Amino acid sequence: MSLFEKYPVSITNSLSGKKELFTPLKSPFVGLYSCGPTVYNEVHLGNLRTFTAFDVVYRYLTHIGYKVRYVRNITDAGHLTNDAGEGVDRIEESAKLEQLEPMEIVQKYTFSFHDVCRIFNILPPSIEPTATGHIVEQIEMVKKILANGYAYEVNGSVYFDVRKFMEKYKYGELSGRNIDELLEGTRELDRQDEKRHSVDFAIWKAVSPNHIQRWPSPWGEGIPGWHLECSAMGTKYLGEQFDIHGGGMDLKFPHHECEIAQSIGAYGKTPVRYWMHANMLTVNGEKMSKSKGNSFLPRELFTGSHPLLSKAYSPMAVRFFMLQSHYSSTLDFSNEALQAAEKGYKKLSNALSTIKKLEHPGGSGNQDEELLKLIDEAYRNMSDDFNTAKTLAVLFEMSARINDMKSGNVKLTDLDADTFNKFKSAYITFMEDVLGLQEEGSQNLDVLDGVIRVMIDLRKKARTDRNYALSDKIRDDLKALGVQLMDGKDGEISYTIE
Repeated sequence: MSLFEKYPVSITNSLSGKKELFTPLKSPFVGLYSCGPTVYNEVHLGNLRTFTAFDVVYRYLTHIGYKVRYVRNITDAGHLTNDAGEGVDRIEESAKLEQLEPMEIVQKYTFSFHDVCRIFNILPPSIEPTATGHIVEQIEMVKKILANGYAYEVNGSVYFDVRKFMEKYKYGELSGRNIDELLEGTRELDRQDEKRHSVDFAIWKAVSPNHIQRWPSPWGEGIPGWHLECSAMGTKYLGEQFDIHGGGMDLKFPHHECEIAQSIGAYGKTPVRYWMHANMLTVNGEKMSKSKGNSFLPRELFTGSHPLLSKAYSPMAVRFFMLQSHYSSTLDFSNEALQAAEKGYKKLSNALSTIKKLEHPGGSGNQDEELLKLIDEAYRNMSDDFNTAKTLAVLFEMSARINDMKSGNVKLTDLDADTFNKFKSAYITFMEDVLGLQEEGSQNLDVLDGVIRVMIDLRKKARTDRNYALSDKIRDDLKALGVQLMDGKDGEISYTIE
């Protein structure tokens, strides 16, 4: 019997609002899609929570025997500041501010995102498609939606017709929005607005001649709608219907709602069977925002450079902090919470280091049912909607037993060898493979290299901004830590560790 048969997974489906037994379309194969970053800036801590949550989903489903194809996209075109498909292009705006080409911005922040993922031990997905790499697929999907009568073209832009869609299908079911009331409560749009209804959204957007990112289409040069890319790429790699779609709670409306409508409009079927949403991260009880000065970048945590931080925290302590709460619960960020998480992580990490060194001398002792029960509880908690909080509670109980073995309060010779080895394997597996928590001090040179390169990027930006005092401080601080920076002729910076 496979582990997924022994421990059936249940998922709280955002679409139904209920916890449901997970039954893949083609078991043991699982199609998992999670919305990735728009690479116009560095990912913030709230993004990191979402990516960590679905990293654990990917890890656990794989561990219990499912063959998971995990798709997480990169948005490198089409994301405007207004989610309805209006406003400023985020990537082009960032390119103007930094005086770079849009694809330089994309490359810069894609690399930065990958660095952050590596530092926080977030696994790469099976496939990481980009919006710019799937323009053809997006244009073809727009054609299908138009042919089915659920979109209309105006001045080179194509809009999804929500009112027409609602004649046959539901719109707003995922987010719980009453679209009828929204439609009735808005005034008729004046002639200056191209859309027929205020809730209609762009699936292809015409752009002005000075817009750098642009692609030819049957409706003229333009960019794909932000909502469209996930529908097109999810369909290409996972099929017209697949198992799980994840993302942050803020994407429920309109992004995910639009995805559902687009896919039904193109293919006549609901695209996703189980929707999952990671909740918000708050700071000292307040919503995180740049205007309040309480928005954190991951690098500010492990450098301790944010004014609200009392010290620096290791990537694994931060990852542990995020796993202490169920992914669907609001998580409040504070120095006190991080310090408590740091202590908890060290306790489990020390137990991990200890259990790796312990070896059973052989022979048959007593079969400790309590140890087997703890293993069983860990699996049942993770299979219950990926409850990392309850799983960590079990790991703390396991760590107490490990400390008893280390101190001699429990003699290994009194334990059955097979039971001990199962217990040892389970603790290591849940810590490292399922929760992605590495042993303290074992994050090796990969993480160190990632941290140093982030600091190098900060120094480059400081020099570009002519903030030479900050540039020199970063160089001198790294030198004091034994990291010697070397400027190359091509502008690249290398380093050596003394």
